[in-house]
Amino acid sequence: MRIVYVLTSLGVGGTERLVLALATRMAERGHPVALLVLRPRLDEECSTALDVVHLDLRKGPISLMKALLSARSFVLRFQPGIVHSHGFHANIFARLLRLLLPGPAVVSTIHNVYEGGRLRMLSYRLTDGLSAKTTAVSTAAAETFIRLKAVPRARCIVLTNGIDSAEFSPDAERRVAMRTAMGVGDEFIWLAAGRIVPAKDYPNLLRAFSLLRATHPSAQLWIAGAGDPAAAKQYSLFAAVRGLVRQARWLGLRRDMPAVLDAADGFVLASAWEGMPLAVGEAMAMEKPVVATDAGGVRELVGDVGVMVPAGNANALAQAMLDLMNRSAQERQLLGRAARARIEAGFSMEARVDQWEALYQSLARRG
Repeated sequence: MRIVYVLTSLGVGGTERLVLALATRMAERGHPVALLVLRPRLDEECSTALDVVHLDLRKGPISLMKALLSARSFVLRFQPGIVHSHGFHANIFARLLRLLLPGPAVVSTIHNVYEGGRLRMLSYRLTDGLSAKTTAVSTAAAETFIRLKAVPRARCIVLTNGIDSAEFSPDAERRVAMRTAMGVGDEFIWLAAGRIVPAKDYPNLLRAFSLLRATHPSAQLWIAGAGDPAAAKQYSLFAAVRGLVRQARWLGLRRDMPAVLDAADGFVLASAWEGMPLAVGEAMAMEKPVVATDAGGVRELVGDVGVMVPAGNANALAQAMLDLMNRSAQERQLLGRAARARIEAGFSMEARVDQWEALYQSLARRG
């Protein structure tokens, strides 16, 4: 079974890493795999040994037509049975490509409860018939898109993210080494991870952390993630105004997240909206106690092994973080172990790959 994955970019984000993990495992199972990437190459991209075709898509109908024709030419040569796209732009592109290619079955995956306004939802609705199946990474995302009539209930299924619990496994020696490298001793380290974008609501996180420091002045907040430099500068100024220049540390893009997670004592997510954040699942696999906002599919992932608070409520977020810090080290350790057990039991990457493979095979046979 030949598979083409369609992504907007190969930027170092949760969606991209998840798709590459899935594509790599499909290749390891003997399926020929290739990637179609809409945007031009970025300075910082996820690395992969898989075949990648950048379509260099830019704004405007002429660029879109050129990209569609280039993609059509590639797909005709590659002859896939499945074209699996991820996120709004890639989903609509793959559906339009289907008009030019009657052969492969198109699978569209929704990664968030919010992928844009009415025009985007209308675009999904009008092109739904070009996709053999639409999947969502969480029940919350699926229900949102069904309610907005972007996808019919009968044509949408939920396939949650998978977490590689072998890669994301705690290591005591690595923890000591990373904390030493970062120049910290006994300070409590909160870690947040994700692109510097509005969805992650870093201002809410910084407000909560500034409240927390009134009780725990030695605590630190590390934020790992790439993003728009202008937004990063804005949030840094936001932190400076609240006296957090030394306590809120912007780590930028990190390719050693298991080690960074090892060094942390707790993981915090302050998002305004989400699908099912990969970073939270990875933190859980690393046995980190989690405090998170109740956004999108986060509750489906965290269950009863983490602490949930309303989105946009800095006071509630700060109180939950304080409560976790005030627990004993043994209590936090037990919570972390329960978190890893939940990932291993319900969000195994290998189990998800089995499910994707079965779906692909059923659609390919139907085609």
